[in-house]
This record gives sequence, structure tokens and C-alpha cells, in this order.
Amino acid sequence: MHPNPPLVAHPTLLSTTAPTPPLTPTALGFYLRTRPHGFVAHVSASPQNLCAVRRLTRAELLARGIEEDAVDSAQLVLSELVGNSVRAYGDYVPLVVEVYVTAYGVAVNVHDPDPGALPRRRVTPLDSAEAEDGRGLGMVDLLAPGWHVRRSTIGKQVRCHVPTEPGWN
Repeated sequence: MHPNPPLVAHPTLLSTTAPTPPLTPTALGFYLRTRPHGFVAHVSASPQNLCAVRRLTRAELLARGIEEDAVDSAQLVLSELVGNSVRAYGDYVPLVVEVYVTAYGVAVNVHDPDPGALPRRRVTPLDSAEAEDGRGLGMVDLLAPGWHVRRSTIGKQVRCHVPTEPGWN
């Protein structure tokens, strides 16, 4: 028996009229639990689970009164960080994704199992017409300035804060 059984959705989502249906605990490789002002998802990285985490991020943040632009930015940052982990370790890498609201913005943290492989910023300009990749962390720099990496009990954690409008309580 799990000490914290999987949840269908955060309690604030159950009372909101968000257009996104709540997640179900039947998704393979997807374990969801609440945390203050957000959620933690333990996922096996797959396209389906990334879509589910993106939908949950949107619904959770909108239910908490976060403006649409910041929600879009948080989803993009999340997608980039998960994508980097998948590119580094392959499909179905076990990840822990945290999304929650703080006084400083929306925290988006992604844990992966390798403490040694650190994300590297490339010198590819964001407006390069020839580049086929290498711009993702540049976008993260713009959307979540000051992101950083630290070792965690899981491996490593990339920590980001997407700024929001002042006045969120």
C-alpha cells in the first residue's frame, strides 16, 4: 500500500471550471501528489505524460489566479526541461516535476536521475534562421531568469521561477 495514494487532481481543481479535465490515476508511469500551492508529479517521461503534466500545470495555475502569459511561460519552461532530460537519458526516464506558486512567481523544478550531466547553454542565437536546435535553454533564460541546477537526493534538480504579476497571494 502506498503511504500517499495517487490523487485525481489538486483539490482546487475539483471546484474550478477549468477547461482541462482532471487527470486520472490510471495513467501508466504517472503518480501525482499535492504540495502547498501546486503539485508534484512522478512520471516516466513519455509524450502522453508530458501532455498530462502540461495540462495539469495550466489548470492548476489558472485555478490559482496566475495570468495566462505566465501560465504559457511555465508550460514552455516545463516542456524544455523535460525535453532536455529525455534527450540526455532517453524515453521513459524517471522524472519528478514540481510546479507551485510562490511569492516570487511560478516555480518549475525538474529532477532527473543523473547528478553529473548538467544542462549546457549553447551560443545559438534565439533568432537564428539556420539553427535546428540549441535554443531551448536560451528561452528558459528569458522566461525564467536566474534558473539554476543543484544536486538532489534523486540526482539533480533544475530549478526555475517564472515571474508573475505582483499581487499574487
